[in-house]
Amino acid sequence: MEILQRDEAVPASYPAIPSGLSTEAMMLDAAALWARIEAHTAHRFTTREVVWTVEGPGEFKPDLQPATITAREVWDGVAWITASLSDGPLGGVLLNGEGPYRITADVGGGDVPAPVSEAYRRLAEYLAEDGNPAGASSYSYKLGDVEETTQRSPAHVARALQNSGAADLLRTFRRA
Repeated sequence: MEILQRDEAVPASYPAIPSGLSTEAMMLDAAALWARIEAHTAHRFTTREVVWTVEGPGEFKPDLQPATITAREVWDGVAWITASLSDGPLGGVLLNGEGPYRITADVGGGDVPAPVSEAYRRLAEYLAEDGNPAGASSYSYKLGDVEETTQRSPAHVARALQNSGAADLLRTFRRA
């Protein structure tokens, strides 16, 4: 079984932001932070439609969770038609032949687990921190006898999930 393509719709909304954030962290774009967290995991926390195009034979189990399969189709050479596919022993659907098949599911929902809320908080607080002036990897100033020097990797925003500790909290959510 091979996944040829996965089309994931943008959800209508993301979960509420966790409580206890600083004012600066609350001002960040919550949708962007949730999207970044979800891109790092195989779990979705609000419902959206996902369509997989797959080839068989074998069992297809959605690689995003939680998932409720709503449509099963096969390409007949001209158009997608409804396919009668049996449920598989691992919770997916059994693909009888090569296909290709199109599987549609509603993915996401439920309560946000505490480690995910904490990952959001860590990521938001990390990104809200005052750092170097934009574009600078180091910053230094001296005022009388007081001197301050700050260094930060130019890739600190790109590595925010890792540097903030959020990625470590999300480790158990990386697989469906």
